[in-house]
Amino acid sequence: MKYRAEIDGLRAVAVLPVIFFHAGFFPFSGGFVGVDVFFVISGYLITTILMTEISEGRFSLLSFYERRARRILPALIFVCACCIPFAWLWMLPAEFKYFSEALIAVALFYSNIFFIGGAEYFAPAVDLNPLLHTWSLAVEEQFYILFPLLLMGLLPRSRKATLAVLVLLSVASLALAEYGWRHFSSANFYLLPTRAWELGIGALCAFALARPEPLVASARLRGALAALGLMGIAGAAVLFDGQIPFPSLWALIPVLGTAMIILFAGQETLVGRLLSNRVLVGIGLLSYSAYLWHQPLFAFARIRFPRTDDTMMIGLSIASFVLAYLTWLLVETPFRQRRARQIFNRATIFASSAVGLLALGGFGLWGHLQNGAPMRFATIEQDVPALEARVAINFGLHHDCEDKFSESPNCRTAEDPEFLLWGDSYAMHLAPGLIASEAGLKLQQQSKSSCAPLLDMSLFRADYDADWRAGCFAFNDQVMAWLEANPSVRYVVLSSPFGIVEDGAIGRDGIEVPEAERISRIIAATSATLERIRRTGARVVLISPTPSPGFNVGNCLTGAALFGYGEDHCDFFTRDGHGDQTLLVSLQRLLGKSPRPDALAFLEAIEPDLPIIWLSDMICSYGLCDVVQEGRFIYRDSGHLSKEGSAYLGERYDWAELVRATAR
Repeated sequence: MKYRAEIDGLRAVAVLPVIFFHAGFFPFSGGFVGVDVFFVISGYLITTILMTEISEGRFSLLSFYERRARRILPALIFVCACCIPFAWLWMLPAEFKYFSEALIAVALFYSNIFFIGGAEYFAPAVDLNPLLHTWSLAVEEQFYILFPLLLMGLLPRSRKATLAVLVLLSVASLALAEYGWRHFSSANFYLLPTRAWELGIGALCAFALARPEPLVASARLRGALAALGLMGIAGAAVLFDGQIPFPSLWALIPVLGTAMIILFAGQETLVGRLLSNRVLVGIGLLSYSAYLWHQPLFAFARIRFPRTDDTMMIGLSIASFVLAYLTWLLVETPFRQRRARQIFNRATIFASSAVGLLALGGFGLWGHLQNGAPMRFATIEQDVPALEARVAINFGLHHDCEDKFSESPNCRTAEDPEFLLWGDSYAMHLAPGLIASEAGLKLQQQSKSSCAPLLDMSLFRADYDADWRAGCFAFNDQVMAWLEANPSVRYVVLSSPFGIVEDGAIGRDGIEVPEAERISRIIAATSATLERIRRTGARVVLISPTPSPGFNVGNCLTGAALFGYGEDHCDFFTRDGHGDQTLLVSLQRLLGKSPRPDALAFLEAIEPDLPIIWLSDMICSYGLCDVVQEGRFIYRDSGHLSKEGSAYLGERYDWAELVRATAR
């Protein structure tokens, strides 16, 4: 096919926002749309090649797979292999086991399916996962397996029928994505059936450009449409964020923007010339290797140096392109050059690819079977399994008490509980502290992660679908009914970071609460819940969420112990005794972009009606938060208390008595 420099420039437009997004740079909150741009480009290029070869009667499925193997596998195998030594040296056993399982997924082309489980609340943090980005490669690999077979079967018979089938499948895929974000949000993000329409839009572009006559005769109009497309991509990269359901109809903005550039950005247009400039084309040529390198660099840096800053992330972003250039020069190019085909012929490329993938998968299987290979740390003084256990998930009384209403005996310490602990994971982590504060404390725990203890309001966020929201409403109704049926309860302890304030809220009517009304409506829902609780005769108190530093404190603490940093290495500052002032909020205000409603403002507004015990007063002094106290790790991650930290604070500050004295 004829080379189009502007397509390589478009690859640069795709990869840069992705890297900036994963680096955490403001304002690229929607930089993830770069992956959608890649999907459209892939659909266009692959379809163009397939159409040409099939129509000319020279298409070979083996040749197609050979070209894909040369393009994708050498660099992928090389980068994954380079990750292994750093994972071996720096990852704790649980992290290394998950990494090993990810290697198996990469080798078998099902990373997108594997990482669906990574969306779970207590799964390993996304930004600490070196191979997370391979999910998009798995989507494309699955597309490459199926799509040529479809065109082989349809195109020789009827071009119009092929086009009709592509349109039908793309519309069906988009409709499934629009349904999927409401009902299976994690699978919707990762799986081919809900991403296929993006590749399909690219395929339709190939059909449109195969026509002998131009789609739009006017050069001025073509330039305007190409400019509109570039604005769509740029706007999505800056204005979208994690609250946008994705993929969904919202994804049409960057996807159709990409299509308009492919269709209309010829060299006679300003956008075409802009994308064809040497710098963007160069970045575009390196885009695949840069995409492969950026996530491992960021993830391993965050594991080894948990307190990363913008300076480090800028340096790592540059390093991504330095390594990308070397990989392009020494790995990608040799396998794709014509003269290399004499050495790496088809049989050799298939055999070497199979050996490389088997080696990755075999090592991954070994790491899985070895349970993360804790023997790696046999020569150091630290008891690594014990260290890892110190930041294990804090389920409170028992893991039976997580994610659902539970009548399990494991979730109570007496048949006639005096205390009810009710809320999300930020309630759950308080249980060890309450138990430690008073011998024989009669406690019942009811907790569901991310579900605030409000009867008529639920979290509304793209990664929590309608079924989850229905489950949250049902959970809180069951807890309330249980409370009304158990008069022994005298004190109700609520806790939550109230993500519904900042992320989004929805009522039982299924209508999202407008941002301007959010705090007032949530305050009203809180007051109504408190009234129901108090009608049972129980008194209520809220224990605040912990101050959060914006990095994984638990990971920092284990890293500090493992690599010999001082005890105060992970301490952090807050704005005041109660909350944080982030750089993001400051920049948003500077640029005139209003930050979302603040959960701290909500807590301070509700405090006259709901007494609050502030954990920040126990953890921080004069704005400095001490995360290791008398040898105890206070945190297990970026916000939750560890088991030992909760028990220490509960005993030191006598939480049970503090609840009795404060509740109202």
